[in-house]
Amino acid sequence: MKKAGILNRHLAGALAELGHGDGVLVCDAGMPIPEGPRVVDLAFRAGVPAFAEVLDGLLAELVVEGATAARELRQANPEASALLERHFPGLDLVPHEGLKELSAGARLIVRTGEARPYANVLLRCGVFF
Repeated sequence: MKKAGILNRHLAGALAELGHGDGVLVCDAGMPIPEGPRVVDLAFRAGVPAFAEVLDGLLAELVVEGATAARELRQANPEASALLERHFPGLDLVPHEGLKELSAGARLIVRTGEARPYANVLLRCGVFF
């Protein structure tokens, strides 16, 4: 058994398969899940696990070269907006409908138990060298 890092075997395996440019959508419990991408559903109950906890765990495992979130996030969920802008100073903002469309091209979707609006971000994987 792994001693540290991400213990969920489905998530650990999915992360190991990612390559440069692949998209990873980290989303709240209310985000529509498109057909196609691999989905790791971590939602246990409303708010568990929290979006911030999952994002922090993923960022410890991934190299991210860019991120995209919904423009509506700033007004509807200032806490999540501040979190994303701290992690990603060059955060791209698109309309929520645009984020839904982009999510269909993600390689992996990680669903959190977050129950606040627009706590979603599409990460673009980088390389470690």
